Amino acid sequence: MVDLSSLGRFSEPALLIMISLAGGPAHGYAIQRDITEMTSERPGPGTLYGAIRRLEEHGYIEALPAIERRKPYQLTASGREALGVELRRMRSMAVRGLNRLGLA
Repeated sequence: MVDLSSLGRFSEPALLIMISLAGGPAHGYAIQRDITEMTSERPGPGTLYGAIRRLEEHGYIEALPAIERRKPYQLTASGREALGVELRRMRSMAVRGLNRLGLA
């Protein structure tokens, strides 16, 4: 079973990074900018790169060869699977909550 909670305090930033990378490879600054567009909040470098490191350790993302001084990352197959599982879980919870509120 895939469980992003194993990423500890980096689980939410990790989810956002993975959503960003679902659109294709990107380097840290591009990921940070994409997350800011999605959430209106800019993750700090420590949070961003801490989550990137954890995602790499779990095999959910991998670094690609550097382009100039920028190091791009991409989702791995297991990262795509983990992201799909987590997003489906979140959708199920959202639908249930909206139904209970009478908003669905």
